[in-house]
Amino acid sequence: MARLFGTDGVRGLANDELTPELALRLASAAAVVFEHQSSATDGRPRAVVGRDPRASGEMLEAAVCAGLAATGVDAIRVGVVPTPAVAYLTADYAADFGIMISASHNPMPDNGIKFFSGGGHKLEDAVEDRIEAAMSDDFARPIGAAVGRVTDALDAGDRYRRHLADAVGARLDGLTVVVDCAHGAASTLAPQAYSDAGATVIAIHAEPDGLNINEDCGSTHMGKLQAAVLEHGADIGLAHDGDADRCLAVDSTGQVVDGDAIMAILATALASRDRLRDNVLVTTVMSNMGLHIAMREAGITLRTTAVGDRYVLEELRRGDYSLGGEQSGHIVVPGSGTTGDGILTGLLLMEQMAATGRRLADLAAIMTVLPQELINVRVGDKHAVAQSATVKQSVTDAEVELGDHGRVLLRPSGTEQLVRVMVEAPTGDLARSVARRIADVVEAAGA
Repeated sequence: MARLFGTDGVRGLANDELTPELALRLASAAAVVFEHQSSATDGRPRAVVGRDPRASGEMLEAAVCAGLAATGVDAIRVGVVPTPAVAYLTADYAADFGIMISASHNPMPDNGIKFFSGGGHKLEDAVEDRIEAAMSDDFARPIGAAVGRVTDALDAGDRYRRHLADAVGARLDGLTVVVDCAHGAASTLAPQAYSDAGATVIAIHAEPDGLNINEDCGSTHMGKLQAAVLEHGADIGLAHDGDADRCLAVDSTGQVVDGDAIMAILATALASRDRLRDNVLVTTVMSNMGLHIAMREAGITLRTTAVGDRYVLEELRRGDYSLGGEQSGHIVVPGSGTTGDGILTGLLLMEQMAATGRRLADLAAIMTVLPQELINVRVGDKHAVAQSATVKQSVTDAEVELGDHGRVLLRPSGTEQLVRVMVEAPTGDLARSVARRIADVVEAAGA
């Protein structure tokens, strides 16, 4: 049987794969797993429950709260808020765990459930496995006054906004920002947070109706934001996804500034103030070779992890490092949050613009993106093909050819019978040539 939890919680088509019944069992199982860790003096654990604005979230929120109450856990509903807000509020309310109902950047029909432990940290695989195992167990059903209660935290948004304000050390007066809220969880809070810091804010795609989340907007569809930045003559554009744990940017010329460039800007800024622990930046294997080169020239060490912000988080905690993230725009600053926070990332990026008086394009020029070619090869057994001697030799030969000026990344897909071949090189022609050569070997090995 396939593992229920993916790289970021449990996701699926709402009311089909991810049903209210499954949500209730998940919440009850989590309550059982976290019960022994509870620090509640009255014996009643508490859980923070938030969601993004997609329509199915209302249904799943009700099921989650019912599952918690049925096991004697008090549910603190914080409403429609970003995923990083749930992480922060789990710690701020001294709750035993937190639950976010969101499918992030996925289309509206999907939804997901992700968990945070006490303190607002994402769960380790072992804890997720315990929750999954507990779903098939019977659990005690309290009665009378022992049944959990469900309350609404009316100050949740204000608490989170104060937290964001405390994380920014400089005013943003004079900066004009266009923010694409993806009709998602940041539709109210992101414009407010940027305005609180002094920026002039133009919000687009900030009218969620439960059905339009991520629809041709946000961090996965940057075209309209690019056009809006040029139309308004803005200094910067910021794009979030449905649950606002991502942030990508657009400079004043309309060019996209991705997560790699954002990390390069923030890492060098922290290093210049002796605030980058051990001069280390943590990122995944998907970051462009240009980031590796730029950080090497800046005297910053890159530590790479598997794909997924949870693995970045694990490495950050292991080394007590100061900054990490993904090319997709999940940026983690442990000194200010326990998980990726798109709004915080936007604030810190604009803070650096304000502090230096430089345009975003100039700041991003620290890194030159190397051309990249990605080929997906469908095979019968992705793991066997990826480990075959002929495929490994083709990768080794390519790495020798590219030397320090490029790289090869070959990995099995996490969800399909595909082997992904990615090559970065000084020129697009070379990247395409090398990638095609390896892909042909992969295809032959999988025949």
